[in-house]
Amino acid sequence: MNQGPWHVLHVTANHEKKVAQHLSVRELEHYLPLYTERSCWTDRTVVLERPLFTGYVFVRYPPGSRLSVISVPGGIRLLGEGDHGVVAFEELDRIRSGLASGRLLKPHLNLVAGTKVRVRSGVFQGVQGVVAELRRRSKVVIELAAIKQCFSLEVACEEIDILGESRSRWAAASAGVSLGF
Repeated sequence: MNQGPWHVLHVTANHEKKVAQHLSVRELEHYLPLYTERSCWTDRTVVLERPLFTGYVFVRYPPGSRLSVISVPGGIRLLGEGDHGVVAFEELDRIRSGLASGRLLKPHLNLVAGTKVRVRSGVFQGVQGVVAELRRRSKVVIELAAIKQCFSLEVACEEIDILGESRSRWAAASAGVSLGF
């Protein structure tokens, strides 16, 4: 088994599994880490397999096969050039082992202080703000300023959308949202 680095193929949203099938047909080594998630539909609850990294499939290919990779239906582009944009074998092997052993791996928003966000649902749906700090299990604190007064509201990370660029890029183990009307 090849233990070289994996290249990252950026793919069309929600087409990761189809791209993986096309890579299989072309006999190209690929890896699409999937996690399971319960989803409540109107008439039942189902267990779905979803990509751990939405929009990406990892692929290893021999020299001269690059065109075969980037021409896969649903593929957008290979990330990086040369040694940039590759993932070490050991990193994906850890993810593969973790998933195989039953560990609960799930995608998580990459929030840092200064990230612009919009509330996706609830009473404050549509309100925009800036991440200030992250508290407890992926909960964001939203500070709403009205008449130069503030109060806070906790919102789960799943209930916000990331907008554009961040105002500051200082890394924080936490992030909250400052909103104004």
